[in-house]
Amino acid sequence: MSTASLPSYIAPSLHNTPSYSAEPHQYEQRLAFADRARPRPSGDFVKESKGGGVRLRLTAQDDNATLPIYGSSDAVEGTVELTKTEAVTSVEVKIEGRLKLKEIAEGGTAIAKLCLDTALLWIKDRDNIQCPTSLNFALALPSTFEYEDKTYPLPPTFDVKLSGLPGFVSTIDYTVTAIVQKPNGAPVKLKSKALGIHVGATHVSTPFIYFPRSRPASSIPLPLQHRSTGFISTPEWKMFQSVLHSKSPTRPHINVKFYVPAARVFCMFKKIPFHLTLESSAVSLAAFLPLSPSANTLGRKATRVQLMRQTTVDVRNTVIAGVKTDMWRVDCIGEGTFKHAGDGPSCISYNGEIALIPDEIKVPGFKAAGLSVKDCILLTVNPADPSKSPFSELREVVPIRLSTDPWTPNGSGIGARRESFLQPPTPPTPNEFGDL
Repeated sequence: MSTASLPSYIAPSLHNTPSYSAEPHQYEQRLAFADRARPRPSGDFVKESKGGGVRLRLTAQDDNATLPIYGSSDAVEGTVELTKTEAVTSVEVKIEGRLKLKEIAEGGTAIAKLCLDTALLWIKDRDNIQCPTSLNFALALPSTFEYEDKTYPLPPTFDVKLSGLPGFVSTIDYTVTAIVQKPNGAPVKLKSKALGIHVGATHVSTPFIYFPRSRPASSIPLPLQHRSTGFISTPEWKMFQSVLHSKSPTRPHINVKFYVPAARVFCMFKKIPFHLTLESSAVSLAAFLPLSPSANTLGRKATRVQLMRQTTVDVRNTVIAGVKTDMWRVDCIGEGTFKHAGDGPSCISYNGEIALIPDEIKVPGFKAAGLSVKDCILLTVNPADPSKSPFSELREVVPIRLSTDPWTPNGSGIGARRESFLQPPTPPTPNEFGDL
């Protein structure tokens, strides 16, 4: 059909057609660029049955991987391979995910099914066609799951334990299973209840790691410039202000300004920068020096910046005196170091960065059913002997989010597996981190 036969409101105008180029012109700007050309892993993960007659082969895995790994909305792809097919009546593949919360002392347990999908790859029909020796499959992982009428993002593989009384154990695990059915393969029943055990069926199962990737939507800003009056604020840095109270009526309080990147989303494998300024009179600042980050009293620092992780579990789902009876634990997953940035007539300033403790965390924070994992930066001033200290204690909590990958220019380097872009965390409600 020629353009002349099209209505005037549909026919394209060749004079108005924009020209395209591989790279932006001087008057253009690239908004986003996704480099998805990087190939997925090309190795296979193979799990074989005890008798050696059935193999579960999972593709797109790293060579010599100890367990298969999948990301957000990935498909579990592979092949079921059979050595003998004469007596096979059906072949299926099943994906299961489970979140288990167990209270050790009182025995309370909550279990949520995260994902459950089954694909029937082959079934014997009336024509008695023999089962193929190789059957391909692809099952997509869901991005969400529902629990008690609420929808949550599918959480990563995870486990945590709280010792003590009461204690709890929380696990999130995923498995993929191939089931090759043969005659007399009906589920075994005890009285009227099916046990789910198939006589004559061969099961080949392997756990897999679900590791959804994410990265910040913006980069770490340039460090703040320091002057004699302190740091010069910019929109890229957010200031959290608090007061270090003096115990003497003749000595002024100290105004504490704590700066972190405004986005508050950081790669968990990169150091987190911060700035700290203390403003007051020369008398108060001199009295603070024994508590400063550069001082080391009795082997401990009074002023610290830490990265904390709070894991909360709710298995009882009860309320006592208006408060939910959650159980929780708090771990220090990163420690800050300080460098003197400069002084002024009425201020002392420090630059710093937080390095995550190696192997302390494996996944960013998340929330799923009765399990919540969240992170925050904690600034504290805790004198070794509070009764003799000229100042009271100070505590400043800054909610943050961690990502699996660092920010990259123009969105490049995303790679084969899907990522999400993390936005700044929601401002904390009162007492949200009060139990840290």
